[in-house]
Amino acid sequence: MTGRPRVAVLCGDSRPPDMGAVETTADVRYATGNGLSDALRGAEVLLVWEVLSTATAVAGSWPAADRLRWVHVASAGVDRLLFPELVRSPVILTNSRGIFDQPIAEYVLGLVLAFAKDLPRTLDLQKERTWRHRESERIDRQDALVVGSGSIGRAIGRLLSAAGMAVSGVGRTARRADPDLGVIHAAGSLPSLLPRADYVVVAAPLTADTKGMFDAGAFRLMKPSARLINVGRGPIVVADDLITALRSGQIAGAALDVFATEPLPRDDPLWTAPNLVVSPHMAGDFVGWLDALAALFADNFQRWVAGGQLLNVVDKELGYVPST
Repeated sequence: MTGRPRVAVLCGDSRPPDMGAVETTADVRYATGNGLSDALRGAEVLLVWEVLSTATAVAGSWPAADRLRWVHVASAGVDRLLFPELVRSPVILTNSRGIFDQPIAEYVLGLVLAFAKDLPRTLDLQKERTWRHRESERIDRQDALVVGSGSIGRAIGRLLSAAGMAVSGVGRTARRADPDLGVIHAAGSLPSLLPRADYVVVAAPLTADTKGMFDAGAFRLMKPSARLINVGRGPIVVADDLITALRSGQIAGAALDVFATEPLPRDDPLWTAPNLVVSPHMAGDFVGWLDALAALFADNFQRWVAGGQLLNVVDKELGYVPST
């Protein structure tokens, strides 16, 4: 590459840390959503830093992207950026796959243990100063079905297996002997798998195939003792149907870290649904995660400058990084 490349950074009010190495090599323009069009003109690279709050600005500013060759997203999910013009364009899209895998897996294991050991009720009883002895459940040999066979789903599978759970997976392609998920079943097999699962963990990307995957029909197939954990994307679960399933005792519990609308509105009925744990999209956000995201982009940027192979290239038609 000749000349000094231009990088646009869509960052809202908070800039990515440790951008010194990139700034040494490139002309970096930081912009909020309102200023993105100006920053994109002449830019060859776009870093989308604050994905949740600013990603829609990319579609609105796309006509100004006259030289753009590569977009990097500071998240694992890319569904908010898959607008038709970007999908059809030759612009390369990469994500931050790998940063959140282990933290999200740890979060899922924590939720499984919280359900099995009845920790939410223990905390409630402590606030009431009530001594109420109960028996708790074991998780070893419990069936865990991980929906999503990407890197996050695989990390979840490894950790739940290490805790003694019987793990299987659901993915686009079936596989008999998988090192992380045991057996991976094709997505069409989900109805036959739900009746035997004790824990169903959603770690799939949001696509046309996964949107609304967990609806009233899916909950009717699950055990009354089963729990659902969603760390994928909010719209994969039909919230009203989940609330109905929880209120009727159709399933025993659920935990949601992702929602169709974020932040979750204060008057949303999910807040008061029984046996539901609500967390604010924080499963992957460990101490130092912003530094790790910035370091990944800096590494990828140096690869791009050198004409090397970029990490985490997304198949824009599929909506995720294909497994190798």
